[in-house]
Amino acid sequence: MISIDIISDNKLWDKKIKKTHLFFNTLINFFPKKYRFVKKKVSLSVLLSNNINIKKLNKKFRNKNKPTDVLSFPSEKKVNIKKNSYLGDIIISYEFMNKPKFLTNLEFKRKVTKIFIHGFLHLLGHDHIKLKDYKKMLRQEEKIYEFINTKFF
Repeated sequence: MISIDIISDNKLWDKKIKKTHLFFNTLINFFPKKYRFVKKKVSLSVLLSNNINIKKLNKKFRNKNKPTDVLSFPSEKKVNIKKNSYLGDIIISYEFMNKPKFLTNLEFKRKVTKIFIHGFLHLLGHDHIKLKDYKKMLRQEEKIYEFINTKFF
């Protein structure tokens, strides 16, 4: 079972997703079984932030002086899911999620779901530096999203 700790440093998130903690914890319950770690206690944190803060983190940890949609910080270099595991942290920028401006709440939630899946896969060790890894990660993202989309939205 996965539990997610949600932290928000931007009040705009509440306008698009009323109960962010409930949203993400419900969302993870609709992931395919292999990603739910049913007989284990797995946790992660999500920081719902903005372009200013994510730009600072991107500069500090990746030496890229620009905002981005999502950052993932795995707790370990090599993923080894034990009975009790902390996967790491995901930070998502509100401004990136709300492009174009005035997305409906449903469109916004779908976009956040896709980027959350992307960040989640990074916590599990996936990357997209090489083209073959990009294709593999993209297939996994699409598979998880389609699985969720048929049940959650």
